[in-house]
Amino acid sequence: MAPVSPLLAIGTFYEGVLQSALRQFFRRASLEIEPVAAADRPLTIEQTEPSTLRIFWAGTRYTLRSQGRDTFTSHQLRMARAIVAVIAARYGATVNPELAADRGELFTGSIEDRYVGAFFDERPYALDRREPAVDRIAAIIEMLRGAALSTYENRPISTGVLMLGGDFDPCRPKLPSERGYAPAYMQSLTSIKSFYRLADGVRTIFLADAEGRLLDIIDIDRWSRQLCPDLIIDVPGSASYRAHARATLEQRGVCVVLSPSREIKVFAEGAEVFSYHGAEWHLLNLKAKFELWARSVGNQDLALRLFQIALDLADARDGALFVVLRDPAEAVPQLVAPGDRLDVRDHADAPASTTPSRREILHLLQGRSATDLDPSVLSTLASLDGAIVVDREGHLLAAGAILRHPPSEELEQGGIIEGARTTAALAASRFGPVLKISEDGVITFYDRERIWDI
Repeated sequence: MAPVSPLLAIGTFYEGVLQSALRQFFRRASLEIEPVAAADRPLTIEQTEPSTLRIFWAGTRYTLRSQGRDTFTSHQLRMARAIVAVIAARYGATVNPELAADRGELFTGSIEDRYVGAFFDERPYALDRREPAVDRIAAIIEMLRGAALSTYENRPISTGVLMLGGDFDPCRPKLPSERGYAPAYMQSLTSIKSFYRLADGVRTIFLADAEGRLLDIIDIDRWSRQLCPDLIIDVPGSASYRAHARATLEQRGVCVVLSPSREIKVFAEGAEVFSYHGAEWHLLNLKAKFELWARSVGNQDLALRLFQIALDLADARDGALFVVLRDPAEAVPQLVAPGDRLDVRDHADAPASTTPSRREILHLLQGRSATDLDPSVLSTLASLDGAIVVDREGHLLAAGAILRHPPSEELEQGGIIEGARTTAALAASRFGPVLKISEDGVITFYDRERIWDI
C-alpha cells in the first residue's frame, strides 16, 4: 500500500474540520459534497442564491442549502466566511513552516472560539498581513472558559468583558491619562485569585479597549444608558442582559459574558449574537428568528410579548409552552380539557364547594389577554406545569393546561393522549405557532413542523 503524503493527510484533516463546522452552525441546512475539476482551487465561498451557499476547496465543492421557508441570513453568511477564514489560515500556516513559526497563536485555544472571533473581525486570519493581529475576542472567550471551570469561595464564577472598538472609554475619555500609567492586559490579571469577583457579569463588567487592555469596571446599565440614552434596541433579548446588548450599539463593541448558569453569551450590534451551551456554540440569529415567529403569529405586539418572555424563561432555565391558535373554535375542544378552559364560565347551577380549586384561581384571568397582563404575571403563569393557550388577538384561552393530543399519524396510539412537552408542542402546532421553552434553556418554534431553535 502506497504511503499517504503529509500534504494530502493535512488537507484531508482540515476537510473534516470544515465539514464538522458547517454541520454545527448550519444544522437545518443540507450539506452536499461532490468532486469538481479544479484540484488546485483555494478555499473560497460564494452565495449563488438566497438559499444556497457554495464552498470550494481543492477538488471538492460543498453546497449548503437552506430547508423549507428559510433563506441564509446576513449573520449566517458572516459565519460561513468566518469558518472559511479560520480554516484557511490554520491550513496555510500548517503547510508553510515559516508561517507556522510566525503565526503560532493561530493554533492556541479552541478552533470554535476562533470562528466566533473571526465573525467579528477576520483580520487576524489574513496570512498576508505585514503585522499579524491577535484575535482578542477568542482570547477573552478562552479566559472565560477557564473561569467557568473555577469557583471562588465555593461559588461558580460569573463575569464579563465589554471590549470596545477603540482605545478609550467614550464615557470617560481622559481616564488613562488621569491615571498616568498604561492599563494591563486582561489575560495578565487572571492570576489574581479575586479578579473575577470584581465584576459579576450581570450588573458589573470589565471594560477593555480594542487591544484587550483593562480600562475600568463599570455598571453596565448606567454605562450603556449614558452612551446610548435615546437608542432603541430593535432585537428582542433577555431582560437580564438588555443593557449588555445596548452597550454594543456604539463603538463597535463586543460584550462577552459568563452567566451564573455557566453559559457564555456574546453580544454585538445591539443583540445577543452567540451562546455557548450544551458544549457547543450556537449562532442565535434572534432578529431573523423573531421575524419568522411574528409572521406566523400575525400580531406583532403579541409575538413580541411571548418571544420576550420565552427568552427570559430560557435564561432562568424555566420550562414553558406558548400556543397561538389560528381557529380557536376548531382547536380548543380538541386541545384543552373543559376544566382548563378560560373562555367558558361554570354553569350557574353547579353545586357550590367549600374547597377552593385551582380553576377558581385561574378564572381570575377570564377575559384577559396576554398583552394586557403584566409581563411578570404572564411569565409566572407560563412557568406553571402545562401550556398558555391564546388566540391571535392574545385572548387567554387556557393557562397551566395539560394539552390533549388529537388523533394524528405522527402520534402513536391514535386517540387523545397526554404526553411530554415536545409531543404536546408538535400536536398543538397543527393549529397554530408554538414556542416551547425547555429547562435546559433551549427555545423551539413549531408551526406544523420544527422551524428553529435558539
